[in-house]
Amino acid sequence: MAIKSNLFEFWVFGIKQAYACLFGGFLLTVMIVTKYWYPFDSLHRYDFIFLAAIAFQVFLLISRLGTFRECLVIVLFHVVATVMELFKTSDAIGSWSYPEAYVFGIGNVPLFTGFMYSAVGSYIARAWRIFEFRYEAYPMKSLTVVLVVLIYLNFFTHHFIWDFRWVLLATTCVLFFRTQESC
Repeated sequence: MAIKSNLFEFWVFGIKQAYACLFGGFLLTVMIVTKYWYPFDSLHRYDFIFLAAIAFQVFLLISRLGTFRECLVIVLFHVVATVMELFKTSDAIGSWSYPEAYVFGIGNVPLFTGFMYSAVGSYIARAWRIFEFRYEAYPMKSLTVVLVVLIYLNFFTHHFIWDFRWVLLATTCVLFFRTQESC
């Protein structure tokens, strides 16, 4: 009987994970399918991905598969990601580039790229709601905010000064060492 119960719990966990990944799964599917088959001559592929991501988010809201708060998380991640992409793809930094044409973009950045980061934010927000996470021994919120700001700053500053990612990783481990999910 325990095996049956464990298998059922595993199945439910998988369903909840799939539900949390709706936006990311959709975006990844669109990106992969359009890479190998894209039938629209009058609309650039990157622009199609951007419009498809917006349409899917609207669908999630209308169908109530997503919440307004999750939509706000996606917008926030999209804005932050676009700023990061503008920096990384700038001529001065040139970490990477996007080779295809687009209309919906800023500088060297097609706007669909912010949704790649938003897919992660969407998953986090949805999983947090679905699994109802609660934690014990969570660090002070001010410390976590400082840590997050430093992590994002390092994303930019490591091009000009020493890369602090290992220090930040160690700090994260120390801050969250005692943190555990509460039942």
